[in-house]
Amino acid sequence: MTKFTNCFNPATGENIGQVPLTTTEELKQIFSKARQAQKEWAARPVNERARYIFKVRDYLVENADEIATIISQDNGKVKLDAMVGEVFATALAANYYAKHASRFLKDKRLQAGSLLLIYKRSKVIQVPYGVVGIISPWNYPFGIPFHEITFGLLAGNAIAIKTATETLAVGQKLVDIFQQSGLPEGILNFVNIPGREVGKAFLENRIDKLFFTGSEAVGKILSHQAADTLTPLSLELGGNDPMLVCPDADISRAVNGAVWAGFTNTGQNCGATERVYVHEQVYDQFCKILQKKVANFKIGLGTDLTNDMGVMTTTNQVKIVQEHLEDALAQGAKILVQTDPADNSLKNVLPAVVLTNVNHKMRVMREETFGPVLAIMKVADMEEAVQLANDSDLGLTGSVWSRDRQSAEVLARRLEVGAVLINDHLMSHGMAETPWGGFKNSGNGGRTHGQWGFEEMTQPQVIVQDYFPFARQSMWWHPYNKNIYNAFLHLPKLLFGNSIKKRLQGLWALIRVLPRYYKT
Repeated sequence: MTKFTNCFNPATGENIGQVPLTTTEELKQIFSKARQAQKEWAARPVNERARYIFKVRDYLVENADEIATIISQDNGKVKLDAMVGEVFATALAANYYAKHASRFLKDKRLQAGSLLLIYKRSKVIQVPYGVVGIISPWNYPFGIPFHEITFGLLAGNAIAIKTATETLAVGQKLVDIFQQSGLPEGILNFVNIPGREVGKAFLENRIDKLFFTGSEAVGKILSHQAADTLTPLSLELGGNDPMLVCPDADISRAVNGAVWAGFTNTGQNCGATERVYVHEQVYDQFCKILQKKVANFKIGLGTDLTNDMGVMTTTNQVKIVQEHLEDALAQGAKILVQTDPADNSLKNVLPAVVLTNVNHKMRVMREETFGPVLAIMKVADMEEAVQLANDSDLGLTGSVWSRDRQSAEVLARRLEVGAVLINDHLMSHGMAETPWGGFKNSGNGGRTHGQWGFEEMTQPQVIVQDYFPFARQSMWWHPYNKNIYNAFLHLPKLLFGNSIKKRLQGLWALIRVLPRYYKT
């Protein structure tokens, strides 16, 4: 008897569908078919694979409102967040990846590293891993896995995707959109396995590479599990991202940016602004404008287009945010402004909260809150701001706000994060050409998006051709003798000697062994 997972609207509790669970035997069959299908898929020209992605793009364009509605109902975010951050951004990404895939995946010829080996010509090709696993989160259930699926398929891989249990309706719709393009059977596979079991299940089926976006704690568990089989991982594990407001910043723009980057998607963004360091010269002005801005926030049902913020996706995340707030207030933090929900009948509702009088002993300043909380801290100068911004185990994104672009970039280069935006925040995830990933515990060094995403989905293989005509052997082959040793002793002098005499010694050593190339 088939078992199902029910899908619920987190705002109303309404059952919006059900998705069948994938059994152990079904998973084995999925991987078996995927491995067979992948070989044929990888053999196709890149431009042929790209045609499927262009069809996906066209579907997004024609069905954008339907997709945004499904995301809003399944995740709880407002439709505008779903439209901008997921549907619109993925349409741009599909077009970019499909258009540039051939360039990113083409063979790369290497320049000879030495004149002595000029007859050896090499090139690097990018070989798909095979069957790639994707475990995606509930905060951007459409946008995050869309990128990975897209450049994974374009690179020639077959894919098994497990979307978050909390947003299975979105995950099923996402895979259906790719399937309607006519993809060969077995190339893209949707699996529904409980989250605590999926990593082990993928690894037991010898996945060739695993992509995971989620919490630091789960990332560490997967790393331990993957170590037994040496399975490569690409981990994106969240952030506690800083915003630096310089004394010469456009304060109105900075406040507007902080509000959007802190509260879009109800603050459930790995790259959200959580810590704001404001120069003391503009601190009062910043807080005054921010207080007024947030006080007018409208919170409610995601499908109401007049709401600024929806509900939290999970009750567990509601609890974590509340714990962070309680910890901060107990240690002396003050609430600058807190909104009231428009509809108290909804579930998983949290207010947008701005805290002041915070310090780095508080959890909101040291951990990922992942909710609608902004913590504002006054700094004496931007040197202090940089030091505090880097005082974190996480390093995904950050931002610098200043009218002086050159000075802002100097500060940006000092931030220990994977992406820095100047006079904006967070939105680089929607720029398909930019790499996405973090420093420290925000990831394991890999990058997705842009050409880096294609590199993560492939392995480099070098092919070296020999263009020495009529050569029967190389000078370093057997049988060995004293002349060969002397040749390699003196050849560096030919290349790097600091006198004519030494270079001639090297040349003579080379001439003495050249006949060896033509001996059988």
